[in-house]
Amino acid sequence: MLGLTPPKSVECTLCPKACRLVPGQRGDCRVRVNEEGKLYSLVYGKVCAVHVDPVEKKPMFHFLPGSGAFSIATAGCNLHCLFCQNWEISQTDPEDASNSDLPPEKVVALAARSGCASIAYTYSEPVVFYEYVHDTSVLAREKGIRNIMVTAGFINTDPLRRLCKVVDGANVDLKGFTEKYYREVCFGNLRTVLDTLVTMREEGVVLEVTNLIVPTLSDDMGQIREMCRWMAAELGEEVPIHFSRFTPMYKLKDLPPTPVSTLRRARETALDAGLKYVYTGNVPGDPGEDTFCPACGRLVIDRYGYRILKYDVVDGKCGFCGEGLYGLF
Repeated sequence: MLGLTPPKSVECTLCPKACRLVPGQRGDCRVRVNEEGKLYSLVYGKVCAVHVDPVEKKPMFHFLPGSGAFSIATAGCNLHCLFCQNWEISQTDPEDASNSDLPPEKVVALAARSGCASIAYTYSEPVVFYEYVHDTSVLAREKGIRNIMVTAGFINTDPLRRLCKVVDGANVDLKGFTEKYYREVCFGNLRTVLDTLVTMREEGVVLEVTNLIVPTLSDDMGQIREMCRWMAAELGEEVPIHFSRFTPMYKLKDLPPTPVSTLRRARETALDAGLKYVYTGNVPGDPGEDTFCPACGRLVIDRYGYRILKYDVVDGKCGFCGEGLYGLF
C-alpha cells in the first residue's frame, strides 16, 4: 500500500537531515548505514587522519595554550561546503579513505604517550563519528585528558547535550549568518548551528567560534556586525571569534583569497560590536593573533602562527592587572 513505511527502515536522529534509510542505504554523511533494520557506523575506530597538533591550530586560543592536541578524524561529513579544505576525507566514502584501526583505548594511550593535554576530534566532522567521539572522550577523561570538538555544529540538541557531558572544549564553525548562505554554500541551515552554540554555552563547554570569510559570499560587514552582536547577546562578550582567511580550493577555486584588509576590518567590526577576544587567522605575524587583557589592554599572549612567544597569564588571570580571562588556562 502506498504511504506505508518500508519494512526495517530506520531514521537517523543525529542531525536535522533526518535521513530515513532502507536496509543497505547510507545517510547523507556517507558513514551511517541501515543494516537489517539497525543503524550502524561505518567509521567507528577507523581513523583516516592522526596528528599531534598545537592546540592553537584548532584554533583554540583559550584552551590550555601551548599544549599539544592529539588530533584524529574519520571520513564523512553531514555538510557539503563548497569551500571545504579537507574535502578529500570529508566528502568521500569511508572505504575509499586510507584508514587505520584505532579503537578508543588506543587513542587515549597514544595521546598520553605523546604528552598531549587533549584529544581533538577534527579535520572532517566529529558529529558523524559521534559514538566514537563519545566513547573515546569517556576514557580520556578517566586518564585526565581533555576533549575538544572542532565542528560545524550541525547536530540535533538531544545528542549534542549527551556529548557535552564528556567534551571540554569546542571550536564551532559559524560559516555565515544567513539561511541562504547555509543552504546554497554549505547544504545545511543556520538555525541549527546557532542552537548548537547556545547549547554548548549552557552546558559549560569552553567555546570558541571560527568564521571563514569568503570573498563575495560572506564578506559583507553588515552581516558580520549582525553575527557579532548576536554572539555578544546570546553567548556572551567573552566568547572568542576567529576570522579565518579563505584560500581557493575544492569547488570555489575561481574566487580570490581573502584580503588581509578584510580580516582586519572584520576584527574591528567585532570589537565595535562588543566582543572581547577577536582574532585573525591564517596570517602569521598579524597583531590579530595576540590575546589582550579586556580590562587593562595589555598584551598577555604574544603569538606567531601556532607558537607562543610571550605568556603573561597567571592562574587564568592577566599577569598585569589580575583580570580573569575567558577559557581554560
